[in-house]
Amino acid sequence: MSDLTQVLPKSMAMPLNGSLRVMRWIVILSGFLMATTFFMVVVVRYGFNGNLFAYEEWLLTFCFWGFFAGAALASERGYHINADILGIVISNPRLRWWRQLIVLSVELFITAAILYWGYLMLAEEIGNYPLWKRTPALQIPYFVWRLSIFLGFLYMTLFSAIYLYAHIRGLQIGEGEFVELDLSDDQPEQGEKP
Repeated sequence: MSDLTQVLPKSMAMPLNGSLRVMRWIVILSGFLMATTFFMVVVVRYGFNGNLFAYEEWLLTFCFWGFFAGAALASERGYHINADILGIVISNPRLRWWRQLIVLSVELFITAAILYWGYLMLAEEIGNYPLWKRTPALQIPYFVWRLSIFLGFLYMTLFSAIYLYAHIRGLQIGEGEFVELDLSDDQPEQGEKP
C-alpha cells in the first residue's frame, strides 16, 4: 500500500492502489522486454548477420508506457527531479510550510497545464480517427503512445493534488507515517528539555 493513498478515503485509495500495482508491473515488464529485445538484437545482428524486423516500432510502444508509468510512480513517491534548495536554507517551520505550499501549488499548476495539453493531443488524435498517424512497418497508431503520455500526466497531476491536500491538512507523507507539523514557535532553548 502506498503512503500517499493513506490520506485518502478508502473508496478512493483502493482503485488508486490497484492502478499503482498495474503501473509497477508495466515498468517491470517493459524494462524486462527492453533488455531481452536488445540482447536478441545483438545476438541476431552480430551472431547470425540478421535483423529483427521493425523491433524499434513495437519496442517504442513499450518504452513509452514504461517511461510514463515510471514517471507517475516516481511522482507518487516524491522521487521526481527537484531543484529546490530553499528547504535546506529555510529553518523557520512556518516559512518552510509556506514554501512547501508554494512549491506544491506550482507543481500542481504545471502538471495540470501539461495534462490539458495531453488531452488536446489525444482529442486531436481521436478526431482524426480513420486517418490516424501510424508507424511505417507495423502500422501501430500514434494514439497508443499518446495515451501513455496522457495517462502518465493524469497520474502525476493526481499525485501532486494529493500531496497538496495532505500538506494543507498538516500531514507529512513519508517513511510510511504521517507526522503532524508543529507550526508553533515554542522551540526549547539549547540545553533545555522539550
